[in-house]
Amino acid sequence: MGFSILVADDEQGILDFVTLYLEKDGYQVFTAADGAAAWECLQQESIDLAILDIMMPKMDGYQLIKAIRSEKNIPIIFLTAKDASADKVLGLGVGADDYVTKPFDPLELVARVEAQLRRFYSLGAKEVAEPETLSLHDLTLDLNQCLLYKNEESLNLTSIEFKILRLLMSSPGRVFTKKQIYEAAWEDTYIVDDNNIMVYISRLRDKIGDREGASYIQTIRGLGYKMVP
Repeated sequence: MGFSILVADDEQGILDFVTLYLEKDGYQVFTAADGAAAWECLQQESIDLAILDIMMPKMDGYQLIKAIRSEKNIPIIFLTAKDASADKVLGLGVGADDYVTKPFDPLELVARVEAQLRRFYSLGAKEVAEPETLSLHDLTLDLNQCLLYKNEESLNLTSIEFKILRLLMSSPGRVFTKKQIYEAAWEDTYIVDDNNIMVYISRLRDKIGDREGASYIQTIRGLGYKMVP
């Protein structure tokens, strides 16, 4: 499943820094430079997790989290320079799920994001309905029967090919890293670079063919693969 993250902070450097690390791990990132813009984004986009600064113009983090909690049930991480114990207690008390103080280690922040998403969406804090089919262009993937159709013609897939395509089609346009693809398809921990992924992507391309002279699956050099939306 592809996840969308909102990062709200009035420091552009922080927004760029956090976005870089989150996108590298395959997340779709929305940014806002103030609380009002963050709230507007939350109203317009399907956001799975929010990372919020506390001291923001127009609407601070405390006001924003209260507004979110009145309408939405998503994990929220405060990312702020306010590091006093009282501030942490207040932040968690108004509804934050985690609290990270600046300066921060971006890898630790990404790990905390992963932990919150896993707890919230995988362990039952919020039920996410799995669709019966995934459709993109002239492709339809039947998730119940594990079958792929192109223009209503059935294409046979191996179990690994099916799992890779299910991941890619779950979020068209999102770049999935080799690590994410491997762990989704082989259901094992990705330790070293594995040519198996490249082999299976090649097989999928051969089976699916092209659309308007281009592959459905695009290679993003140095990052991974994505389905062309």
